[in-house]
Amino acid sequence: MRRARALLAALLAAAAAQAAGDPELRAGTFSPPRPAPEFALRGSDGEELTLARFRGKVVALAFGFTSCRSVCPTTLGVLARARRELGARADGLQVVYVTVDPERDDAERMRAYLANFDPTFVGGTGSASALAAVRERYGVMAQETRDGDAASFSHSSFVYLIDRAGTLRALMPYGHDADDFAHDVAILLGE
Repeated sequence: MRRARALLAALLAAAAAQAAGDPELRAGTFSPPRPAPEFALRGSDGEELTLARFRGKVVALAFGFTSCRSVCPTTLGVLARARRELGARADGLQVVYVTVDPERDDAERMRAYLANFDPTFVGGTGSASALAAVRERYGVMAQETRDGDAASFSHSSFVYLIDRAGTLRALMPYGHDADDFAHDVAILLGE
């Protein structure tokens, strides 16, 4: 009987919180949240790129490559629009874009590419083995394909949302719009 009352109380509390408008993330959430795997790469801004650099900000972590013609520029464009939608809170969001193409994506190329979307975006590059280790820790797939001399990559296309304390909170699949990102980032900034 106690368990039934406790369960009923918990359900009523959850329903009351929902009715009161407690915000929910639109992205898929990590339950329970866990620490985001740290890494150390060469940053497109000339500094060492680590997640610890951005404690106190929400990090949107994406993987891709600068010669991508569809998914990557679409994702970065959506993130740039989300940042604009955040208005005065935009400084609380840091976009980090880690390359899956270390052969072509050096720090300078990434800096120039990312500046086309938002000059605050920071890219990460490094050796093939260092980048493979980061992808493994995040469960990101990347497979190079060749058509003659032209190289391309099939890769995971979701964006991780990491809260201000460095905790993995959500995974936003490709195809969500800027409103969804701005919504979730605003919630994480408000915590």
